[in-house]
Amino acid sequence: MKILHTADWHLGKVLHKQELKEDFDLFFDWLIQLIRKEAIDVLLISGDIFDIANPSIQVRRRYYDCLKAFTKLDLEVVITGGNHDSVGMLEAPKDLLEMMNIRVIGGAKETIEDELIKIDKASTKESIIIAAVPFLRDRDVRKQGRSEDQNDRTKALQAGIENHYAELAAIAKEKYPLIPAIAMGHLYARGSQISESEREIHLGNAAMIESKIFDPYFDYVALGHIHKPQIIGKDERVRYSGSPIPLSFSEREDKKTVIVIDVQGKKDIAIQSHLIPCQRKLKKIKGTFQEVSQALLAIKKDTALVPFIELLIQEAQYRADLIPEVNELLSKVNQEDNYLVLKHKIEFLDTIDDTAKLFTIGSQIEDLDPSDVFEKRLEGQDISDDKKDRLRQAFASIIDEIHQIERK
Repeated sequence: MKILHTADWHLGKVLHKQELKEDFDLFFDWLIQLIRKEAIDVLLISGDIFDIANPSIQVRRRYYDCLKAFTKLDLEVVITGGNHDSVGMLEAPKDLLEMMNIRVIGGAKETIEDELIKIDKASTKESIIIAAVPFLRDRDVRKQGRSEDQNDRTKALQAGIENHYAELAAIAKEKYPLIPAIAMGHLYARGSQISESEREIHLGNAAMIESKIFDPYFDYVALGHIHKPQIIGKDERVRYSGSPIPLSFSEREDKKTVIVIDVQGKKDIAIQSHLIPCQRKLKKIKGTFQEVSQALLAIKKDTALVPFIELLIQEAQYRADLIPEVNELLSKVNQEDNYLVLKHKIEFLDTIDDTAKLFTIGSQIEDLDPSDVFEKRLEGQDISDDKKDRLRQAFASIIDEIHQIERK
């Protein structure tokens, strides 16, 4: 059997007021071609299908158009919820989707065995077990009551996630000892490289887990949550597929992938990454006003979609006439067909001397992440590193609780 692993689609994502619909549509067209070419049997989507819990009607329609396309293929689909997804919204059409060989596990199940999915391929009489684990929230895995001690709470959450996978592995090993098994997950693994677009994991590392928690019974672990494709803990079987398109300028150098797992019996597993064609480049240009102006002239469109540009203009001394000059430049260059400047910032290096000047000229409210602002606030505090870490963990817990309330 051939299984394709992808994650973090973030349908509805808007990058500095620009929709990424065209970017996703081109990826999806390529994905369908790859599924046909590789004769994929099972498609796994490991969480964060949507960018927000309550997406627009247009974004939901795009999602259902994708599912409709899957029904035209000889394909089983397993979708798990991520921290950005609404459990209720994902699971609302669950019974109907199962009739089309699409299984959805939006949130943790009261009966944990319900997260185990057995898929049979009639033509070859092969089978595979999928431990379809969604994003696990505090309330899903912690057995004891709330603790006043943040460190105890963090350890309880980490232990709860580990126990969740251990329990699934034990059940599957007993019922299906000789069948290949794949675990899915949407979580933050220790040692993973993150970008600025992954929310709620910058501070505290409250749910950070070790790759060793995954029982050797699992032949592959299909992770989502981190947008950069990577192997975790030097364990070839534990991988993030990454997001299929860049979701922030910090991902501009990432090589986006999907992963194909070829399973022929319990011990014969081949894993191959497939590079997703780059349809739009994200570029960051940094320098003086003159250097930036010259660099913009040299940009050429060599992809299907126009490049998005981030500008950082740095001058040594403050001068008031620079701001209208930059505005005039942006007005002119954004009439070009070769690129589009989405974000710009002006820094006067000799005047930025303390953390209070977080908001440099050109900063927009949508560019700011709560964790970034919190970090800046911590920088100005004369307190120990240990206390700062405890404050980070507490702040991360507050952010997580806010998002859990939003998704109810």
